[in-house]
Amino acid sequence: MNLFEKIFNHQIISRLEDSGTFMVTSHERAWLNTMLHHPAAADAFTAVTLDKLLSALEPDPVMDISDHLIEKARTLEKQVYHPLLRTLRRHIMKQSGIQLTYEVKGGRVYTDQSGFPYKLEYSMVKREWYLLWYHTRHHAFMSTRLKKILSVTAEPIEPSAAEKFLQKIEKTLDRRKTEVVIEIVRIYNEELSRILYAFSSFEKNVEYDTESDTYRVRVSLLGDEMEYLLSKIRFLGKRVRVIEGDYLKRRLLEASTKALERYGVSTADQELSS
Repeated sequence: MNLFEKIFNHQIISRLEDSGTFMVTSHERAWLNTMLHHPAAADAFTAVTLDKLLSALEPDPVMDISDHLIEKARTLEKQVYHPLLRTLRRHIMKQSGIQLTYEVKGGRVYTDQSGFPYKLEYSMVKREWYLLWYHTRHHAFMSTRLKKILSVTAEPIEPSAAEKFLQKIEKTLDRRKTEVVIEIVRIYNEELSRILYAFSSFEKNVEYDTESDTYRVRVSLLGDEMEYLLSKIRFLGKRVRVIEGDYLKRRLLEASTKALERYGVSTADQELSS
């Protein structure tokens, strides 16, 4: 792949992402068609949405996984789907208020708490869903695990109030956000798509320096997402390096130092060999 092709492909991908368009391969369509025939699909989608998806995927084949996937003994895993997802998503789309009854640490229950739902977020580290919402009485931005929510009902609010809550939430998130710059080591530029896919769940900007033929990924994230980003960087290994981000640099240095010490190599020995 030459320089022009790299830039052109990156521009196409960026524009598709900005327009909300997703590129789907034939294998992905076949896999989705297969999963939609699973009994759990009826709980995850409304009947209308499920019918639309099945109709759109009707020409695509269904994968025969009987001879390819074998489920062995495993530990109990948390379910990705939660019964409140559909209800909360509707409230978020309609920008309506809600009344929550939820449990906190120690078993204490808060009943009929008025709030404004902002976003549903899935933690890849804890493997569970969270509701991000604004507590209208305490004027606080909240994050509550869905499994701790006992009930939720709609509470009508004026559109002007919804707009005001959105502005307060976005200001709060902007204050909490931090930026990290990750550089792709040039010899791995051919793996650009794979590397960017590893950061697909983060808000990011990709910069390309034509003179040095170097890509840099500027990731914007909240503090509690740092550990998940760190796991992605470790997964990519020598393909990337952190250019800006003191916390990530320190954690990576600590892990590398401990690994060297485990095999009897001190930092001083490493400096002499280099």
